Amino acid sequence: MMVSPLSPPMRSGPRPLHFHLLAQATSLLSSHVALPHWKNGSVSWKPPFSLLEAELRSQVRAQDPNAFHRALSEVGAQRVDEFLKGVKAYRDHPYRRDLDEVPVVWRQGSTRLLDYRGKGRPLLVVPSLINRSYILDLSARRSLLRWLAGKGFRPFLVDWDAPQAEELAFGLDDYIAGRLSAVLDHILAAAGKPVLLGYCMGGLLGLGLAALRGGDLRGLALLATPWDFHRPDLRASRQLLSLEPNLRDALSAHGQMPGDLLQVMFALQDPAAIERKFRQFLTMKQNSAAARNFVALEDWANDCVPLAARVAEQTLFGWYGDNLPGRGAWAVAGQVVDPRAIRLPSLLLVPSRDRIVPVGQALPLGRQLPKGETVMVEGGHVGMLIGARAVTEVYAPIGQFARNIAL
Repeated sequence: MMVSPLSPPMRSGPRPLHFHLLAQATSLLSSHVALPHWKNGSVSWKPPFSLLEAELRSQVRAQDPNAFHRALSEVGAQRVDEFLKGVKAYRDHPYRRDLDEVPVVWRQGSTRLLDYRGKGRPLLVVPSLINRSYILDLSARRSLLRWLAGKGFRPFLVDWDAPQAEELAFGLDDYIAGRLSAVLDHILAAAGKPVLLGYCMGGLLGLGLAALRGGDLRGLALLATPWDFHRPDLRASRQLLSLEPNLRDALSAHGQMPGDLLQVMFALQDPAAIERKFRQFLTMKQNSAAARNFVALEDWANDCVPLAARVAEQTLFGWYGDNLPGRGAWAVAGQVVDPRAIRLPSLLLVPSRDRIVPVGQALPLGRQLPKGETVMVEGGHVGMLIGARAVTEVYAPIGQFARNIAL
């Protein structure tokens, strides 16, 4: 069977649109509400902006209050208008993902294994369960998998897809000790011992597999993989735990973590980011490479899938809430996942501007792997894969690492 995932003909992103519109409206209204308190000094900015605040406050006090409020409303309305025009431009853009088909060589339930048919050392590539796997094969110019296939490797990509009836009852053990282990068996029979390449959550899944079956792997290459979820501080964990009753109600009602709810949780890290980037997209030449790259990435980001309820509970409350990996208490199929016991050659690529997996969450893993090498790279969580420096800073080091293991 051959597959070539195409972006949907009708775009619905950015998802969920009503949340992003509500965030903008809230920002505009809160500006009007907070202004009097800020002017009288009862609300103040934190360093390093506090030095600028006194001068700005003096300038605002000198303005006519009614005129200033009108101007504030006009700017807010303009930003909303630009955001909506940016969304329309994105939805109307002619770009569609269309790459050569990739053979499906194994399937179990909704999980598929794609064989990129390179000639050489096999690579088992494990993406996150949350986002679609084709972030690793986004376009002809930004495809880690096609680049590796062209450099003498044989990448096999795990494509999880959305959980269906069977997978709705799955936990992490089912995905790691079940599906991933079966995938590894297929690759061993077809091509020999692979190097495992894990991205984000896929890196954690790969570590779980290595803890169970390290003898069947040649090495680990882990990209933007979190480990200590309580670094750099506990704020994110506390915020999550404060929402735990509501999240558990949602999981119980839906039997899964809906994709739109996951998108909201990501967006809450920087609620204004969606507005900024779509307003910026509106200023781009729509036939430019930059515009096409924007659309390709947004199509992928909005093509998210839900998480099975047990997996959502284990990751949200077990990883982020209780920090089981960082505390050495995370187990897969009864086996504690202890990086210190995984003696495989390992490469950790840690993006320096990652908001999804902060540097502090990723670095402790490198210090625990006995044969681990940590390399800092430019870019963010996704930018490390598709940015201008992706080939030199990410693709090439992975290729060199896997090649050195083969020697």
